[in-house]
Amino acid sequence: MKKGLKEKRAGSLLRELLAEALGNLDDERLHGVTVVEVDVKRGMYDADVYIDKSIYSPQEQKEILKALKKASPLLRAYCLEASGWFKCPKFHFKFDESLEQQERIEKLFSKIKEER
Repeated sequence: MKKGLKEKRAGSLLRELLAEALGNLDDERLHGVTVVEVDVKRGMYDADVYIDKSIYSPQEQKEILKALKKASPLLRAYCLEASGWFKCPKFHFKFDESLEQQERIEKLFSKIKEER
């Protein structure tokens, strides 16, 4: 589905606001979390928030997702107040897999190149 300009702008603003909000939380684990991208769905009801997972172990990833889910109402309140919007989308936190996919594709291309 094609994303509109409104959704792209909202995602960009939310990425910045979430970075600020995570830095202001009391949970030290969430201070270092890097928001890679925010994908806002049509109607601004839901947003997928992609987190950089490169520095976390699988156990830490589970703990961070749990902490983010718990902090979600505070994050939404912060974004509402800072943006002045009427509503804020519900956040769905996920770890960004695109870097790993890109590395796998590059390895496949290099393997194909060697075989030729």
